[in-house]
Amino acid sequence: MNGASDVFVEIFGDAGKHARMAVGVAALPYDVAVEGVFEVS
Repeated sequence: MNGASDVFVEIFGDAGKHARMAVGVAALPYDVAVEGVFEVS
């Protein structure tokens, strides 16, 4: 993920700076994968 963050900053400058959070769990029901993108303004 650090590489992707660096690319965003290189392409978009200060507008590419962002916060991120990753949460891992051992198992989810029905083996589902979950990913979310949120914007707080």
